[in-house]
Amino acid sequence: MTGSSQISVRRLTGGVGAEITGADLADIGDGAAFENIHQAFLDHGVLVFRKQRLEPDELVAFSSRFGPLEQHVLKQFALPENPDVFLVSNVKDKGKAVGAIRAGQYWHTDCSYMERPTMASLLYALDVPSHGGDTMFASMVRAYEELSDTMKALLANLRAVHDYTNAYDTFFAKFPDRPPLSEQEKAKVPPVEHPLVRTHPETGYKALFVNPGFTRRIAGLTEEESRAILDFLFKHAQQPHFVYRHIWAAGDLVMWDNRATWHLAVADYPMDERRHLHRTSVAGDKPR
Repeated sequence: MTGSSQISVRRLTGGVGAEITGADLADIGDGAAFENIHQAFLDHGVLVFRKQRLEPDELVAFSSRFGPLEQHVLKQFALPENPDVFLVSNVKDKGKAVGAIRAGQYWHTDCSYMERPTMASLLYALDVPSHGGDTMFASMVRAYEELSDTMKALLANLRAVHDYTNAYDTFFAKFPDRPPLSEQEKAKVPPVEHPLVRTHPETGYKALFVNPGFTRRIAGLTEEESRAILDFLFKHAQQPHFVYRHIWAAGDLVMWDNRATWHLAVADYPMDERRHLHRTSVAGDKPR
């Protein structure tokens, strides 16, 4: 084994997340090292690796160990020399954003608006502001577990409509520096329906699968009925004991399981300070 002979796992909160030490992700090797990381990913939903040094190709190579990668619909924010790497950034070049500015500043699950939502996301910090810009994660497994049996029975056969434009109609509408989706981009991500509760294909755990960013409504209910249930679930799932808050440092890599978590980028940092990160996405399956 090369690069990572003494991997250890430290749980970060009671709800979600673990820190992995002893892992050089640029040279993870085969065998037990990766298997331990993969098991920790399934066990904890969010993994934190600190003090990494990853070139884009190395980030892609490690990410690909978890499955085939996918590219974001916003092709203009892909790294030109490696389109599997997506730029999350507030940096501008001649007044034009080089990456997805204000990305994820609302609770969401990555690409839940796709027929096969993203399985895992990996975010690697290159530049971080002097303060703020944390990312919060919440366990949708724990959120589901703490619902009453009556509520679980109510949700069991319901389906929800997920729509990328929901984020643009609500959150991004307030920020002119995030332009609306083009008609071509909208056509690539039409609304889809998913079950409100999905079963994790690897662990067997059940998890809530709705989120404020992309879930527009519950199919088959009136607007009032849908809004009441979604508002309850959104409030329930944000309780502090479900949440881990990550304070970024340059060199951090954080990866999360979109089948089991939400996340939110906290927008409390000076926008004139660089926040520049590389992201990769592992393709997922159809929620069931």
